[in-house]
Amino acid sequence: MHGLPGHQSCCCLLLLFLGVQGTPEAPSATPEQVHLSYPGEPGSMTVTWTTWVPARSEVQFGLQLSGPLPLRAQGTFHSFVDGGILRRKLYIHRVTLRKLLPGVQYVYRCGSAQGWSRRFRFRALKNGAHWSPRLAVFGDLGADNPKALPRLRRDTQQGMYDAVLHVGDFAYNMDQDNARVGDRFMRLIEPVAANLPYMTCPGNHEERYNFSNYKARFSMPGDNEGLWYSWDLGPAHIISFSTEVYFFLHYGRHLVQKQFRWLESDLQKANQNRAARPWIITMGHRPMYCSNADLDDCTQHESRVRRGLRGRLYGLEDLFYKYGVDLQLWAHEHSYERLWPIYNYQVFNGSRAMPYTNPRGPVHIITGSAGCEERLTPFKLFPRPWSAVRVKEYGYTRLHILNGTHVHIQQVSDDQDGKIVDDFWVVRPLFGRRMYL
Repeated sequence: MHGLPGHQSCCCLLLLFLGVQGTPEAPSATPEQVHLSYPGEPGSMTVTWTTWVPARSEVQFGLQLSGPLPLRAQGTFHSFVDGGILRRKLYIHRVTLRKLLPGVQYVYRCGSAQGWSRRFRFRALKNGAHWSPRLAVFGDLGADNPKALPRLRRDTQQGMYDAVLHVGDFAYNMDQDNARVGDRFMRLIEPVAANLPYMTCPGNHEERYNFSNYKARFSMPGDNEGLWYSWDLGPAHIISFSTEVYFFLHYGRHLVQKQFRWLESDLQKANQNRAARPWIITMGHRPMYCSNADLDDCTQHESRVRRGLRGRLYGLEDLFYKYGVDLQLWAHEHSYERLWPIYNYQVFNGSRAMPYTNPRGPVHIITGSAGCEERLTPFKLFPRPWSAVRVKEYGYTRLHILNGTHVHIQQVSDDQDGKIVDDFWVVRPLFGRRMYL
């Protein structure tokens, strides 16, 4: 066989290289990274997705698994330009479905005539306070080593949850590789997040370019770009906020004060509504307390989140204690820890026999062991007197808000094939309760 001329050899080598590497595809209008969120309006659900070219934003939905989807809803899209060197552009679409029947399962697809997603299913949240929401709670998942995700997918397929609370730190990091890591993470969570409202708060790993990937990709209630917001779910009022405003002050010190004032106003209203929504639950990424063997903020006696800037400005522990927050959910530490009811380093158990029945201080749960490439965080050798349970295993938390007086919390170990490694109830009487001071 005769050798190929030089220029033909180069062309063949180039084609061979492209064949191995994968030929770059044309930008697509087919939706990907589909996920749900609850916009805070009863009978509604927001669908968010990404395309690579501009396209109409439409959701077709109905009650039948197969056959036509007779209902239609339109929305809008906006372009998001990542801050990386390639300035990659994504088109992020949002459509809110309204007048959904409470507790009814819907089938939907999203997109346009240029391309449709596959069909997904979700169950509309029930209205009012008299039902028992079940939630999956975790932080620190990651696009690499997302250990808990396969089990969470199975739980979701079995209908175990009404919503997910992701307590910060998503992809490690969304901005990396010109935001391709963020794309990969959003594709990974789609089997969960396209079927359940996936509610979020920002963590430190979302910080790059002023949290731009976080703000653009998720659709939370309110008008604060998902940094802080609140919503009602069954007998609970749930508040999501940013611990990160205390650390990344170059994005604006005014955000600390702005969030603090919003929190105080929201807590005042929530307390006035205790008869309807007896539980107040908060979620923020970096905890006030922890027993981990590192140098994180929660290991410092004068934690910024707990005590505020300079140890005295806009600290959250006094605020949450004043308004009787019942349960505080955290992540950041790659482990699970349950605290005794606590305020200012003092334990305020309800009683020696039943510490979580009518506790005299808030209950803290740190659940940051869902995965991520940074691996698990060890604990200090000698446990602190306010630390009740510590688990250094991959896993996530199940939160069942049974009614206005009982909340059930379990920790699932992925390392032990789904074994429940912590299980307890928080019990509070409906009346004569809630304000610790």
